[in-house]
Amino acid sequence: MDSTISLRGFIAVVVFLAASLIALPRPAGAGVEYFPIPSVSTSKNDGNDVGLIVPVLVTDPDGELKYIVAPMIIRNSIVGTRGVFNLFRYDPGGREIRFTGSFTEEIERKVLFSYTDPAFSQGRYSLNFGASYFKDATARFYGLGEETLEVAQTNYTAREARANWRFGIYANEVTQIAVGQRIRDVQLQKGATDLPFTGDRFPTVDGVQGESLILGHRVTFYYDTRNNLVSPTDGMAVTAYAEVNQNIRNSGHPIYSRYAIEAKKLFPSESKRAILVVRADLQATIGTQVPFFEQSSLGGQNNLRGFGVDRFIDKHLVAFSIEERIHLMRTKIAGVSADFEIAPFLDTGQVFSDFRDVSFKDYRVTPGVGFRGIVKPSVVGRIDYGYSKEGGAIYAGLDFPY
Repeated sequence: MDSTISLRGFIAVVVFLAASLIALPRPAGAGVEYFPIPSVSTSKNDGNDVGLIVPVLVTDPDGELKYIVAPMIIRNSIVGTRGVFNLFRYDPGGREIRFTGSFTEEIERKVLFSYTDPAFSQGRYSLNFGASYFKDATARFYGLGEETLEVAQTNYTAREARANWRFGIYANEVTQIAVGQRIRDVQLQKGATDLPFTGDRFPTVDGVQGESLILGHRVTFYYDTRNNLVSPTDGMAVTAYAEVNQNIRNSGHPIYSRYAIEAKKLFPSESKRAILVVRADLQATIGTQVPFFEQSSLGGQNNLRGFGVDRFIDKHLVAFSIEERIHLMRTKIAGVSADFEIAPFLDTGQVFSDFRDVSFKDYRVTPGVGFRGIVKPSVVGRIDYGYSKEGGAIYAGLDFPY
């Protein structure tokens, strides 16, 4: 890479991070603590990251976490230097605002905003809305189906713009019915790796060529007895939805539908120092000429964690996961109490084009282990390592996988 470009990118990131810290909100009487954390990670799709994160924790006068401001500077082996600004605001009742902005030397850009209020209007309703724009230059596609081979791997840049809203009404304390809409604009462009371009290798797969503009309408049923939405220790949650979509750019077969049901159950020990968590997921896509990125997928940070993101794609999906969250210790970090856990897990699942094709012999299995840091009740940070026949994968996130 040209050293002049690298230096210019580095200077831009340094200025960006300095501005982020200067802009940090400081409520009256608040406590402000910050500490640098080295960041080292690797994943099958995204390459290797080395850098620095500087989380800034802002607490209110009662010691409750109010803000996390987390500027980052990362050097990625594929797309170069990346500067990131994360801002999270936490309010009583579970209300949360998230903003992320990032700029990378090669191709990648990201802006994301989301607002969540599970107790809107004095707890009678829930309200969510958000929007994002991003260019992901390391996305992969192997073809459709369970039997795709690793040697068929291709790369593309996913240029996407999204917006969504959801409004829910509580039938009682644990049951909610919600309606919502989403719009998704997607175009595949040349990627950042030396792999073949997806558009050249799979020109006939729906969604590869041209631009897709998806308008979706969804009805969702929620049943949730968990004792916390972000860091639960007991209870269960069932989510089921039906969605009708229109691919506005497709004049031949624009309408298709998607259906899903997911169940999660937590089994705590008497002391709650160990919590067994199980999750089952069933998805179905009905229609023709459905873009590949709108179909069900396995692989990534939330299922089959030993594979890269979207490793297996097809119309339908069956998946099952189990993990044991074991409490290790509690300590103070920057004046805030944090719990740490280790979580061995096992993910299984398969994708398929017809329910008659479901067979236990075709299930993929990925064992692994996760490490979690939790600032209750609102913040979860995690690193998960999963193993598969194609090697291993490491994922980091700001929530539980399920």
